[in-house]
Amino acid sequence: MTHRTGRPAGTAEPPSTLDIPPAVVTVLDLPGLTKLTDDQVRGANCVWCRTPLTADTAVDFGEQTSDAPWSTSVIGMRWYPRACPTCTATRAHRGLLNHAPGCDDCRKSPAPGEPAVCAIARILYRLVKGARR
Repeated sequence: MTHRTGRPAGTAEPPSTLDIPPAVVTVLDLPGLTKLTDDQVRGANCVWCRTPLTADTAVDFGEQTSDAPWSTSVIGMRWYPRACPTCTATRAHRGLLNHAPGCDDCRKSPAPGEPAVCAIARILYRLVKGARR
């Protein structure tokens, strides 16, 4: 049994252990279902680069529901996107650059040593930093 009480100073939290809220998944801009293979839809391969994933390497974006032209479901098709840490960091960095200028909380300067106020920016930053571990 493992017990996570904290991380040593200077180490990033692995992106595979983060709980990624829907607002952050939206900023990451997942590809549409029509562009994905079956392995990407079920989370076996990265949604961006098609790299095969394991439980240790995958960043899980949770169950998603999207419209699919071939589905007759009124709620949409359920799919399980996952990605490799490198693609996640690239998308998170791009998302942070796109998100921050339009976010009031991101434009506020926190006091030195204080964490960013915006929860979306904090998670995106952790995803970027987590790929460097």
